Amino acid sequence: MDILGELQVILPVLFCVVLGIIAIFGVRSIGEWSHNNKQPLLSVVSRVVSKRSLVHYRHHHDDGISHHQSDTYYYATFELADGERIEFKLSGGEYGLLAEQDAGMLTYQGTRFYGFEREKDRGLRLVGRS
Repeated sequence: MDILGELQVILPVLFCVVLGIIAIFGVRSIGEWSHNNKQPLLSVVSRVVSKRSLVHYRHHHDDGISHHQSDTYYYATFELADGERIEFKLSGGEYGLLAEQDAGMLTYQGTRFYGFEREKDRGLRLVGRS
């Protein structure tokens, strides 16, 4: 088989694989969105037990020029009054306003973080999305 014949077989298969991956991620995202919408909006007493960040680096070369790019993802883990722990993905601003051992009211819906309000005796500071 010549190169054109191989391309006529490989390209449609590759297209279907890429389309399938996109469809899987789309269905998964819609499922999580729908699940979160069905959950109650909760405000519960909690404390910040840990914070972490994850940095993804990408390097590529284009016309002899090296390009570097990074994305930083921020997470905080909250412990509820019953001992359950929940981790949420936060924006950099929300992450920066939290400190480990902060206690207060956590507001969330499913896997969506809506905010954290510190106890008044430690100084009121609202952290969250409006």
